[in-house]
Amino acid sequence: MMEFAPVRAVWRRELALYRRYWASTSFAAMTEPTIYLLAFGYGFGSVVGALYGYEYKDFVATGVVATAVLFIGAFGGMFNTFIRRTFQHTYDAMLAAPVDVRELVTAEASWLAVKAGVYGCAPMLVGVAFGLEPSWGMLLVPFIGFLTGLAFALFGVWVSAIVPSINTFDYVITGALTPMFMVAGTFFPVTQLPAWVATAAQVNPLYHCVELVRGAVFGRLGLDDLGHLGVLAGFAVLMWVLAVWKMRARLID
Repeated sequence: MMEFAPVRAVWRRELALYRRYWASTSFAAMTEPTIYLLAFGYGFGSVVGALYGYEYKDFVATGVVATAVLFIGAFGGMFNTFIRRTFQHTYDAMLAAPVDVRELVTAEASWLAVKAGVYGCAPMLVGVAFGLEPSWGMLLVPFIGFLTGLAFALFGVWVSAIVPSINTFDYVITGALTPMFMVAGTFFPVTQLPAWVATAAQVNPLYHCVELVRGAVFGRLGLDDLGHLGVLAGFAVLMWVLAVWKMRARLID
């Protein structure tokens, strides 16, 4: 059985490291999605105007939340995990303590998920500063970001365990992550895309994150959104199984 005490111990280590580099991490995590918001929301917004009853800048502000969550979760899971396993041998030291691979993977991914849930709100808060109407549903956004961040952090951990070198991440970023956030309804509705692309978007976990965030912010969550929630939860469970399996093969077997 997986125990919580080792997970908590890994969290303490992550917190100690975070206290050293929180400024640079916070700057990078909040600045990039904010630039997307300002460039697309206010650049294209001056041309597009309204979209499905919403101002385009508000449409983008809610969509970029998912982009921030994706980058924090997936990039952290890929690069941090690969460097600590391959170059720093941090995990070898951790596994010498009473920490199992399942607990290690869960702790690393859940820490990234917390960061994703917090920093993912930055574009939304910037949107509020520029006119996005506050709503009680915004309080749900960090939890949506946590679940999505957890899933993509586990995806990153899994990828880090199957690639032969750190340079291989270029294929993953260009071939998977970039199309994923471009075809998620972040900057434009998927219904405006070709039929086969719109159908493919239905299996894109980031699309379901965008739909949940918009539903929460604009106050239109309904029973249909349980499907979006189920997709994210199922994706997280699948990635946890794959991440634990491949990390165990890399670290122990």
